[in-house]
Formats: sequence, structure tokens, C-alpha cells
Amino acid sequence: MTQIREPERRSRILRGRPYSLDEFASKYGLGGEQAESLFTRFGPSSIELDLLMAAKRRLPVRQDAPIPQDRIAE
Repeated sequence: MTQIREPERRSRILRGRPYSLDEFASKYGLGGEQAESLFTRFGPSSIELDLLMAAKRRLPVRQDAPIPQDRIAE
């Protein structure tokens, strides 16, 4: 009798620290539905998601970083 084998599930190795969905969405200024879709398809890996967003030419949204003093005079 022939046995039917179920396909093996491959788990991805997590590269980098994991993002939370909210953290990923706020870092790139994404809407909830778009962020959830990417997060579900590519996983929580910060390295994978950052590479994906770089390939899409999406830079992180500017966080309230202090302006360097030499830039103020310009």
C-alpha cells in the first residue's frame, strides 16, 4: 500500500531581533493592513524586514532625533 506523505513544514531561522507588528508599522509609517500583510509574509525578523523595505526604497520614518549643533547654523 502506498503511503501519502505530508509536505514538511520549513521553519525560517530568525535573523536579527524580532520586530513587533506595531514597531514595524511605526518605523516605516505603514498602515495597519499593509504592515500586517508584510509582517505575515516575511516574518518578524528585523533584518529581513529592513532589507525588504530597502529594496522597496522605503526609508524609516524620521524619529524625533536631535538636530546636530553644526546643522543649526546652516
